[in-house]
Amino acid sequence: MAIESYEQLALDRSQTALEQGALHPLKTTVSFVPSVGSEPFELRELNSELPRHLRKQGPKPNPFLPWDPRLEVCPIGQSHALILNKYPVQLGHMLLIRKGWAAQSDWLEPNDWNAVGVVDDITTGLWFFNSGPKAGASQPHRHIQLLPRSETESRCPREGWFINLINQTKKDSPDRSLVRMATAVRRRERKHNHQGEHITTLYLDMAEELSLGSPASGQRPAAPYNILLTRDWMAMVRRNCDISHGFSINALGFAGYLLATRSAERSWLKQHSPERLLSEVVDHSVVPRLPRQ
Repeated sequence: MAIESYEQLALDRSQTALEQGALHPLKTTVSFVPSVGSEPFELRELNSELPRHLRKQGPKPNPFLPWDPRLEVCPIGQSHALILNKYPVQLGHMLLIRKGWAAQSDWLEPNDWNAVGVVDDITTGLWFFNSGPKAGASQPHRHIQLLPRSETESRCPREGWFINLINQTKKDSPDRSLVRMATAVRRRERKHNHQGEHITTLYLDMAEELSLGSPASGQRPAAPYNILLTRDWMAMVRRNCDISHGFSINALGFAGYLLATRSAERSWLKQHSPERLLSEVVDHSVVPRLPRQ
């Protein structure tokens, strides 16, 4: 049977998983924080206890070996599976996971991007990846996440910021540290069966631009990083740490989405700016990147 949309499969599975008690959506209150260089950031304040997988203390079991079959959306080829995020803020939040063990902090491989391409070919959304704990990853098992979006929706509040970065119109931006630690490129015209190869090339080029190295030079990248990916563009940010002023920041922070727990210093955020918060978790020690061709 041909799949028309992985998003619809995810929503259907979400309803079943809710009825089975396998899905636990997070209850949040939404507000907006003014931004210096983009649309306002979306701030979600958590109204319940932080899920165990996000707590820092103590060892955690691997939730993907095996994964809960009640959360499975469908297999993607032989090596990957698409499952639901057990604790979503948005229903339909999916995780593309490796069926066997692969470390989140190792280099992503062509078969990971091939699997992304299969899903991306018929589902519109915002992909994001956190390369390890210092980039906001809560699990060491390899997973790439997808937030579905409709064709008419903006992919994220800071999409314009990344488009300006692609167009190199942010050189004089007040958030120069963010510009220096990020890179973004347009995706060329999408061609079926070639997306994985194309995304792999973009990934390796951006890693080189941010002085992360390459798979040929070592097992792991030189620093943690985040990736954001839409049908139109791809971005990478080099990271230094995951927490600033009580906010744990992953790739979604750079997309314009922040989650506030009890430890988050909301007054500091409103007094300074979300960009200032982001600038405190990027890597300022990196050597100057190569000029973009």
